[in-house]
Amino acid sequence: MSSPPWDYIAKLVCIGDSGCGKSSLTIRLCEGRFSAQHDVTIGVEFGSRIVPVGPPHSKAGAASNSGNASASAGPEGLPEPRRKEPETPQKHMKLSLWDTAGQETYKSVTRSYFRGASGALLVFDITRRSTFLHATDWLNDLRQIAEPDIVVVLVGNKLDEVVAAEGGKEDRREVSAAEARDWAARNGVLAYVETSAKSGENVEAAFAAVAERIFDNINAGRYDLNDRRSGVKGPGPGTAGPNPRQVRLAGGTTGGAGGMCC
Repeated sequence: MSSPPWDYIAKLVCIGDSGCGKSSLTIRLCEGRFSAQHDVTIGVEFGSRIVPVGPPHSKAGAASNSGNASASAGPEGLPEPRRKEPETPQKHMKLSLWDTAGQETYKSVTRSYFRGASGALLVFDITRRSTFLHATDWLNDLRQIAEPDIVVVLVGNKLDEVVAAEGGKEDRREVSAAEARDWAARNGVLAYVETSAKSGENVEAAFAAVAERIFDNINAGRYDLNDRRSGVKGPGPGTAGPNPRQVRLAGGTTGGAGGMCC
């Protein structure tokens, strides 16, 4: 059996108030497009995307920055021959994305999908302060249900509307980047990222931040890859591909009840 195109599957949830652009962010990442008209999410919608994690992908930027470094001198002042670095096979992670409804009506349903999630994007609208103020409630709900070490990134969406305002229109920003970064630091959130689902700006960076930290946690041995509650899965034991009893993505459903991974 051939190897799958991924090394791990991680379950992520997008949470936050209705109308913040959670569905648009998911569609932008998974399909590379933006739809100005999108129906309100009822319950939960699903998407997936395979992304590279770890080196050499994560080291590419650092390598380019050091490209002008001079070679060290060897005997008789001659430069030492470059040593071929051992090749590191690129790892890939399949992000199983669960886009949850933001209305209070559906909270009892969407909360069940927090179980078994290894990562979360907590989304608010930078042009609506109320959605930022509600972020604390969303984070508390998430941490009451999800695993204690869930990786969370705070996302301020609709950056395009602020950029347009800077071009001469009325400034619509109601939450500063500094305030949001301070909130993230005080609440133990990994990072704050401002995005635009419309232009695509920083969308991949937001999801990549979660994926890279999950990958670091995998390498640190913080997940039991045979326990679906951890929110992370690897290829099934003794096979080159996924275990179909543990991983079922078709049709937006999972192999276990209650929205377990992945």
